[in-house]
Amino acid sequence: MLSKREAEMVKTFKLEILASDHVFYSGECDELIFPGQDGSFGILPNHQPMLTCLNAGELRYRTGDQWHYAVVSDGFVEIMPSYVTLLADTVERPEEIDEKRAEAAKERAEEKLRQKQSISEYYHTQAALSKAVARLKISSKYNKHKINI
Repeated sequence: MLSKREAEMVKTFKLEILASDHVFYSGECDELIFPGQDGSFGILPNHQPMLTCLNAGELRYRTGDQWHYAVVSDGFVEIMPSYVTLLADTVERPEEIDEKRAEAAKERAEEKLRQKQSISEYYHTQAALSKAVARLKISSKYNKHKINI
């Protein structure tokens, strides 16, 4: 356990961003901002331990002076004073998003929502719609302005 003085000197934490099929990022991080059920969460080094849900949307993390951006699907985040583990089904950089495919997925989900479904199917369709909307929003936001990612 770190003393209060040692804790104040710690400027970074270990961040692991894990998609279901690959490690998206593993390294040191100065700051993390991710979408949660109650809005955006901001994490700095020495944050109190917490386990929370991750919602589909924009993820941002800072290493040194550089901000990095991604779009994430639903998942979980484990936060400890010296590390954060973020687990999501999918994690993509804005430039990796195929906007036509995301638009088609959004239209399919909207059409499916208009049809009668079981409760389980409804929640799956709602998650698919949230993911498609998040992908389109982030892709448009960063690719339109050609921000250095």
